[in-house]
Amino acid sequence: MSDSRWSDLTARVLSAAVLVAVGSVEVWLGGLWFEAFIAIACGLMTWELVRMIDPDRTGVAIQLAVLTGVAVVLSYHLPPLYKLPFLLAPALVGAGQVSRAKGTYLLFAVWIAAAGLGFISIRENMGFGWMVWLISVVVATDVAGYFVGKALGGPKFWPRVSPKKTWSGTAGGWVAAAIVGGVFAAFAGFGFLFVLVSVAASMASQAGDIVESATKRKFGVKDSSNLIPGHGGFLDRFDGMMGAALFVLIAGLLYAPGPM
Repeated sequence: MSDSRWSDLTARVLSAAVLVAVGSVEVWLGGLWFEAFIAIACGLMTWELVRMIDPDRTGVAIQLAVLTGVAVVLSYHLPPLYKLPFLLAPALVGAGQVSRAKGTYLLFAVWIAAAGLGFISIRENMGFGWMVWLISVVVATDVAGYFVGKALGGPKFWPRVSPKKTWSGTAGGWVAAAIVGGVFAAFAGFGFLFVLVSVAASMASQAGDIVESATKRKFGVKDSSNLIPGHGGFLDRFDGMMGAALFVLIAGLLYAPGPM
């Protein structure tokens, strides 16, 4: 086992343990506790986004972070007619404040706010079980992708965008997600189709990770921040979760899932 390949493992494991502990408590509590947790996470991701694309706008980054957190929570509690304006507010306001990459900021700001609404909607409307499933799929995808990719190596998945990701790790994530889907399907009485849905959520998670990796490469940064040792920033850690949350949110609009 090469030291260089696994040099960041200790920091990753310790940071992940803290995140899992805090996140588990918040998911279990639900309600305003979970909403506050998501608001803080979305605010920090917006802060990282602004500092990544326009590092001189420190004050603007803080203001937009606060605006994003407030907008995400309010959008959940407001009537449907008012949800979209509040979700778009951080993107539209921020686009007038950043001095470059306005299009990138717009897309990411909308993604962050919509994913935040997705997290809250999944937990509060679909229930605790669905939130646990979503987290389990994303974590299994990430962990399997890391270990399988490190252990087996092989051809790179998309070297120009994310040079560390391999096809072996990507496929390992799909297999792990399928296993998670199978366990939850057996528990909830769902059919085999749910295994495929879990794999699709895994792919959405990986897509979110690739989009964020491409953006970092565009702006020449390794991590979105250094807030989470071994993982980088909140955007680095939650990009996959945001991709999966949007997938579930959209899928839920098309098909009303049963309880879990």
